[in-house]
Amino acid sequence: MVRLIFSRRYSMAHRLLHDPSSKCLTPHGHDEVVTVRLRPLTPMDLGGGNMSAAFAQAKGAWHAWIDGFVDHALQLNSEDPLLGYFQREEPRQLARIMVFRGDPTTEALAVAFFRKLSAILAAEALFAVDEVVVQETPTNAVSLTAADLDGLDGWAPGDWALRSDASLNDLLPLDAWSRT
Repeated sequence: MVRLIFSRRYSMAHRLLHDPSSKCLTPHGHDEVVTVRLRPLTPMDLGGGNMSAAFAQAKGAWHAWIDGFVDHALQLNSEDPLLGYFQREEPRQLARIMVFRGDPTTEALAVAFFRKLSAILAAEALFAVDEVVVQETPTNAVSLTAADLDGLDGWAPGDWALRSDASLNDLLPLDAWSRT
């Protein structure tokens, strides 16, 4: 079966609270690449268009979310005191903060991306996500497949990751996450 594979580069910042001896306790950033592999749910139009759906159709909403919301977002644990600061002092920045149940590790981000992309694609029912790879640095990456996801007992970094809207957290009202 033919798979569609595409990548997107973005910048982000995060910090990890649960490893106090790690240098990742200090907020810092990465330029990352997310690569997704999609499996068509409809047969290829062999002898006609020779595809299941146009690449633009498959990646449009996903790339819009990565470029418009994920790029340059700050990723925080829902228990991070920095989140309280933003809620009190800079509430307008909440739309740029991706909030996780637990630390925003690359592993948790791969789950978030897999779940969000699955929600985005579900509306059109043309593709299913087979794999998400998040490359944190030139030498470190995390890969998550559909089979791996089955072993996570439905865990998601937040309810936001299960919705097809543009949300990064569950702190703002749903109408704040329109894609306009």
